[in-house]
Amino acid sequence: MAKPSTVLIKMISTADTGYFYVKKKNPRKTTDKLEMNKYDPVVRKHVPFRESKIK
Repeated sequence: MAKPSTVLIKMISTADTGYFYVKKKNPRKTTDKLEMNKYDPVVRKHVPFRESKIK
């Protein structure tokens, strides 16, 4: 069987609230770490979220 081409990653808030999103990523196409602005409901504003591994 072939390995799946996507892996699950955790997008952690840079506001240090502990809030995170789970996202799929194709590591063959996107080799660098993802960073995107998303909504953090704890601080009630859009903040940058950075990629980390799911433990």
